[in-house]
This record gives sequence, structure tokens and C-alpha cells, in this order.
Amino acid sequence: MTSLTSVRVRYQTIEIGNTDIHICTLRDNQQFSDPDGEASDLGICSASWPLFGIVWPSSLVLANHMLNYDIAGKRILEVGCGMALSSLLLNHRHADITATDYHPTVEYFLDKNTALNNNKEIAFERLDWAEDNSHLGRFDMIIGSDLLYEDPHVEMLAAFIERHANPNCEVIIVDPGRGRKNKLTKQMESFGFSSQHVKPTDTSYLELPFKGYILTFSRKG
Repeated sequence: MTSLTSVRVRYQTIEIGNTDIHICTLRDNQQFSDPDGEASDLGICSASWPLFGIVWPSSLVLANHMLNYDIAGKRILEVGCGMALSSLLLNHRHADITATDYHPTVEYFLDKNTALNNNKEIAFERLDWAEDNSHLGRFDMIIGSDLLYEDPHVEMLAAFIERHANPNCEVIIVDPGRGRKNKLTKQMESFGFSSQHVKPTDTSYLELPFKGYILTFSRKG
């Protein structure tokens, strides 16, 4: 697990409904620390290195969506978790949650933030969507936010979800409006999922209006 040297961090408390989540993040998106070249070896350049360590609007929308969501008896996976705000919230709700990300420093912050909230450890696996060598198993619910940065990601993400989705599964992706939701929907429908795109009903917790959608994909086995 990657540790940190020479980066500045900030501590904040994020209110999700009446729930407080304490979180340590990078101070801003100008931070960088890759002393052993681990991120570089994974193809993560210095400009994109800090993007995992910021709480983005889409992650706030997803966490608020998960606040009162029915999670009883469900095994849940957060994909591309970054600061893992939804995983921290669901862990606080005693959900069966597993988090994943490609970035080698995510696990460091996940463990730190889990401890800040005095909750049990969250299962984590660093993985690449394109690789089919994970031991994660299958899930009843798969969630994520702001995942569709490039066109090739669409097919890789859909195939990854399919590999880890139970026959009976719900997938919730918050997309800020990068123009790829219809492409993802087409891929998901090819795997037997029905789809729904909705605007979040209340985003008063965001500084700016949210232009994206909550994408919900459902499949009954």
C-alpha cells in the first residue's frame, strides 16, 4: 500500500443528511507524491495523480443518494471509489461494502478515513477494469460516480460490471454529463439490464447546479 510524502492534506466533515462523515483528502488538485514511481508504472501521470484525492460533486450526489437507500442483505461494490465517500457512508450504515480503485494511494486514504469515523475496516482491492483476474466475486449492488472520462472506459466498465454482477443486480452510476451515458446504457442493456436516467431531486448541498444524471440499471435473474 502506497504511503504519502510531501503532500498537503485537509480534514473536513461532510454532512450527508444528518450523518457526519469525517474525511482527510488532498488539500487541492496540485498535490503529487509518487516517490517509487508506482503510479507512473501504472500509467498515471503527475497531472492526473491527484484527481482521486478530491471530493467531486458526483461523489456527493452518490453519497446523498445512498443515505436512505435500501441496502438490507445486499453485497455492495463501489467502483473507482477515489475518496470513497459513499463507501464510508455505507460502512457507517453497517452495509456489506467493498471498494475498488486503480490508483495506488486510494487504500491509504480509505484506511485513514475509516479510522477517522471509528468504523470497521472496508474491504479494498486495487484493480484494472480491463483485467479479468480479480477475486472480488459477485455483488447485489454496484455503485460509482464520475467514471466515464474516455470512450474506451465505457466498454471496459460495462464488461467489468457484468463480471461482478449477480443475475439479480442493481447498478447506480452518477455521471456529471460527460456525454457517454447513452453509450454506457447501450452496453448495459446488452447484458440484460433495464435503465433509468434521472436528475437528482435536491442538490442544495452542492456549490453549483448539477448538470448530470443518476443512472440506474436493474436486472432480475
